[in-house]
Amino acid sequence: MHYLLIYEVVDDYVERRQPYRQEHLRLAQEYADRRELELGGALAEPTDQAILLFRVEDPKVIDEFIAKDPYVRHGLIRSWRVRRWTTVIGKTAQSPISPSSSSSSSQ
Repeated sequence: MHYLLIYEVVDDYVERRQPYRQEHLRLAQEYADRRELELGGALAEPTDQAILLFRVEDPKVIDEFIAKDPYVRHGLIRSWRVRRWTTVIGKTAQSPISPSSSSSSSQ
């Protein structure tokens, strides 16, 4: 299943993240190497959120990531939420739907 981890970051996040960035990236790469984290990054202009896309069966994996994340531990993340995401389009969609099966005919 796909899950989005949505971080709300502090106002001075870009300036404050530098001392923790390498540790954060190593942690993210560890999860990516295990194929649990598919994508991740901060939103730009403004940099007020970061979004990480996980593909896991058990969302507890994401809770473990959050607990280890230096950005969370050092107060750069003001809040977060985890949302299950029903993906239907794309090569890695969890519930693929073809365009022909989702359209209805009306006569």
